[in-house]
Amino acid sequence: MVELLAPAGTLEKLIFAVQYGADAVYASGTRYGMRAFAGNFSADELAAGIAYAHSYGRKVYVTVNIIPHNADLIGLPDYLRQLSEIGADAIILADPAVLLCAREVIPQMELHLSTQANAVNWQSVMFWARQGIRRVILARELSLAEITEIRRRLPDVELEVFVHGAMCISYSGRCLLSNYMVGRDANRGECAHPCRYSYALVEEKRLGQYFAIEEDERGTYIMNSKDLCLYPHLAEVLQTGVNGLKIEGRMKSVHYVATVTRAYRRALGALARGEELPAELKRELLKVRHRAYTTGFAFGLPTAEDHLYAGGNSHGEAEFLGIVRGFSPEDGLLIEQRGHFRVGQSVEFIGPTADPFPYNIPGLMSAATRTTVDAARHAQEMVYIPFPHPLAEYSIMRSASV
Repeated sequence: MVELLAPAGTLEKLIFAVQYGADAVYASGTRYGMRAFAGNFSADELAAGIAYAHSYGRKVYVTVNIIPHNADLIGLPDYLRQLSEIGADAIILADPAVLLCAREVIPQMELHLSTQANAVNWQSVMFWARQGIRRVILARELSLAEITEIRRRLPDVELEVFVHGAMCISYSGRCLLSNYMVGRDANRGECAHPCRYSYALVEEKRLGQYFAIEEDERGTYIMNSKDLCLYPHLAEVLQTGVNGLKIEGRMKSVHYVATVTRAYRRALGALARGEELPAELKRELLKVRHRAYTTGFAFGLPTAEDHLYAGGNSHGEAEFLGIVRGFSPEDGLLIEQRGHFRVGQSVEFIGPTADPFPYNIPGLMSAATRTTVDAARHAQEMVYIPFPHPLAEYSIMRSASV
């Protein structure tokens, strides 16, 4: 059975990933991960997250996938031992130095090769397998045909591929723009995402004069790719024989993690039963914040149609408004605010097992002051919404789709 992996940038996101159907989550500690600004886990949070996932029979893979310099190796053995002690199911690495250290200090630990290592051919995969790598997370720059060829030649090596989320302009994330532009090393977990910036053309003797690129006087997002979405082609992805399907997005919201994980979980269930992909789940992927979707390299090299030259911002058909935190027969649903909402607004609720259903907010009451309010405006404000019955734990409230 193929494994569905979801991102966990925080302990809360890990919990929602588990609740909404992930078989495994990938997360990072405070050091050595490629998302240093993604709300990484403290040691205690990581231990708690691993314990929580294990209580549901799920796994946690910890990223140790920076490209380390000499100074980064100080403390690495102790850190790896700590990951082993708290029960991490595997570490995800990209560099031979981390591999050598892991083999020495935690020889029993399962090792996965990060996409940062740029594995794009079967001999490279074979090389890493001979070094003790159990699973190779293939580079995003591979077509389904190439992945199928790797599986044919190496039937015993676990393969994992990305099926959804942001794409990087550089080869498997090996980018230096962030280093040069803002002094943050992308390969040591500090990427400033300069590929999402707006750019204009400047001639060296005409400083201050910005010439249009692609006939846009505001500049252009010449390096901004669309987001990957292989949902419509999930059956074809499974035919390659991969072991893991990965969702990108440790810096995305709880709503994103829950909604995308749920969609792919249900889609995999439908395919396993011999059914068609549910059309409504494709619509669900439009409700989370995303850039326009692309199939990336799955069916050949990307073209200009796979980039966004007009803007770098993401959008979604629904706004994440709150999390259901409880229920009172007298007061209704207790909602933790995550976005502005008001009396009379049309919303919809979605749960780990429940389909989205619409509702119009008839009134609001502050949980703190027990007074009537017309809107929930403050971050994580707790309010009651009149409602006839409880909803499943971890249900989410979002704006009705436009």
